[in-house]
Amino acid sequence: MKTAVMTDTNSGISIQEGRENNIFIIPMPVIIDGKDYLEEVNLSHEMLYQALNQNREISTSQPSPEVLLEKWNQILADGYDEIVYIPMTSSLSSSCTTAAGLAADYNNKVQVVDNRRISLTLLNSVYDAKYLADTGMNAQQIKHILEENTYMNDIYITLHSLKRIVKTGRITSAGAAIATVLGIKPILKIQGGKLDAFAKARGMKNCETIMIDAVRKDLSEKYAGIPKEKLTVCTAGTFEKSEDANAWVQKVQEAFPDFKIQYRPLSCSIACHIGTNTQGIAIDCIER
Repeated sequence: MKTAVMTDTNSGISIQEGRENNIFIIPMPVIIDGKDYLEEVNLSHEMLYQALNQNREISTSQPSPEVLLEKWNQILADGYDEIVYIPMTSSLSSSCTTAAGLAADYNNKVQVVDNRRISLTLLNSVYDAKYLADTGMNAQQIKHILEENTYMNDIYITLHSLKRIVKTGRITSAGAAIATVLGIKPILKIQGGKLDAFAKARGMKNCETIMIDAVRKDLSEKYAGIPKEKLTVCTAGTFEKSEDANAWVQKVQEAFPDFKIQYRPLSCSIACHIGTNTQGIAIDCIER
């Protein structure tokens, strides 16, 4: 069986990186002031960050059924026997549910994975799927393995500004104003696709310490006994300055010297909801 692996740009895998690794990537739609854009096609991170800082009207959408069907049909016509499609978690978007409904007409040739991942952890799942496909596993086997490990990942993220989250209605404008004056920043946790408040602290340095300590605790408890080569610790964010991203990576690297720490910019469709200069850290259990 020749098995294709496909995801969307919420994974943090660029279209070019996908081509280089034989992974098929769907660009996520972003709407700015009523105009439709596609990440990496006609929207860059720099363009989005500028729009965010200008407080323009920004929202996101899911890939249309027509786009998915066209891509699946093209992949199958190009010689692949089946497809493993890994979209972002169904807990944060309806794109996974939509895809699963469309896949029902493909006689099991398209397996939609819902292992509740996004960003760094979704990226790891995609590369795990590619590794498993290259070792001879079929799409159904890959789906089973990925979904079996749904909860073996944790993401911690700190918002630099509350401006975007106010627009989502998750916090009142008055509450955000008080928090901003006091320098209080929320630390959120994503686990199993569910976004929850984790902690709050005054100043980004304190938030960084809390996030690092949380991962250190996870390593000693939840992931105890798992070989280090089967774990990954990585960073992400919406930094506008590369030196800020590098400083965050360096701090995490010093905290976890046994891991090779890498940084990925969060996708445009994620950045729409959390704003610029947000930073995060993730721990994940991998197959490869």
